[in-house]
Amino acid sequence: MKKIYIYTLATTLIWLSTGCSKLKDFGNVNDNPGATTKPVPAALLTNAESALGGYASSNTEAISGGQYAQYFTETQYSGTSLYTLPQNSFTGNYSGNLYDLQNIINLNQSKNSSTVAKILQQYIFWIVTDSWGDVPYSDALKGIQSITPKYDTQEDIYKGIIANLTAAIGEFDASSSLAGDIVFNGDVASWKRTANSLKLLVAIQLSNRVPAASGYAATAVKEAIAAGVITSNDQNFDLNYPGGGYKSAWWNLYNGRKDFAESKTMTDLTASLNDDRQNAFGGASEVAGNVTTSNIGVPYGLARNNVLAFTDNNPTWARILRGDLRTETGSVMLISAAEVALARAEAANLGWTADDITTQYQNGIKLSFEQWGRPAPSASYFTQLGVTISAGANAANVKNISIQRYLASYPDGHAAWAIWRKTGYPQLTPAPDATNATKQIVRRFTYATSEYNTNGANVNAAVAKLTGGDTQDAHVWWDTRTTN
Repeated sequence: MKKIYIYTLATTLIWLSTGCSKLKDFGNVNDNPGATTKPVPAALLTNAESALGGYASSNTEAISGGQYAQYFTETQYSGTSLYTLPQNSFTGNYSGNLYDLQNIINLNQSKNSSTVAKILQQYIFWIVTDSWGDVPYSDALKGIQSITPKYDTQEDIYKGIIANLTAAIGEFDASSSLAGDIVFNGDVASWKRTANSLKLLVAIQLSNRVPAASGYAATAVKEAIAAGVITSNDQNFDLNYPGGGYKSAWWNLYNGRKDFAESKTMTDLTASLNDDRQNAFGGASEVAGNVTTSNIGVPYGLARNNVLAFTDNNPTWARILRGDLRTETGSVMLISAAEVALARAEAANLGWTADDITTQYQNGIKLSFEQWGRPAPSASYFTQLGVTISAGANAANVKNISIQRYLASYPDGHAAWAIWRKTGYPQLTPAPDATNATKQIVRRFTYATSEYNTNGANVNAAVAKLTGGDTQDAHVWWDTRTTN
């Protein structure tokens, strides 16, 4: 199926089921009495939620982002870690999860189900735009009304995400049902906290582009905090897998394979800080359930023969996560209390809020240690040069706040890549065996060939706005840093 029809899929299926009278000429000969002919919102929501884990683990946007941010490196087939052309298609997001969620909204059988669908759509659109830049947003998912959707600017997409989250938070109805919700089991308060937390994280990403304390990004942060965000680990936005047909995305990563490692960049960072989270971050075996930890990070960005020589000589090299944290019934974290608290510390350091910087910062670190089941960090952890911050807002705090946000987001590669692109921290050295012409770390995915073939005018309009064209070195709108 060509991409041009993927954008119209939701409407087309509804049209086919109701508008083609000629199909009735065959009577009921081909009818399946056991088939479902109408979408079931509860099932659509369950399906979309069950797929969420990939966005923070093994989907292209996350696993590639994790390699560019040097959480991970490849151990078998070096390519992404060496910056081969990331010409990836985003249409699967539209034809899959976004389509399911839009069906829930279009059917409008439950106010709360439609509201949750809107929130989850914004989460997915956020990841998509951060990966490519300008993408279809306002014209997307409209079916035959817009078979060649325009590409919205990333600025407009961010404004749209913030506006849609704000609207959704106010749309929940206490009397409405929320069937099929496998994340919070229909708890509206949890969804409101999650939407506010997502709004905060989206807005803080704009700090270089919209830095003013009176700007719409700062306003969104303050609104989110005032309305209530995630503040404890029991409120985290995570997906817990039951196993069987629904296995953890982290379990699937090593199911018969061992292609990815925790990078030496990460293990060197945790070692430099004497950071006990490493005992959870790295496992000595790809076997699920194995409790042996590893701090032997694999050197980042090596060609195949070089990396194989290292792993052969170091069989307990660090796999992503300790084995007992990637079982079939494991979980994938989407938004944690630690990430929210550290983003609040950044916002306070920008002068956007009245939060106490040190309180939010240290609380975020403590919540992260707690999330990973590690003992609380000692007082000396916070006084290290690589951790300490000053009480007052100043530019020097940005480095350590950003590094702690990077650590707290592990192993969500999308989050790490976004943090690094915005701040430049932690400072990363490009892959020594990089194969791209510039030898620079990838800053965005390039548009797939199918986009040029089926939506050429709109993709070319988006490309015209990119400095240097549709390359992996071009920057998305909020990425204002000039250095790599």
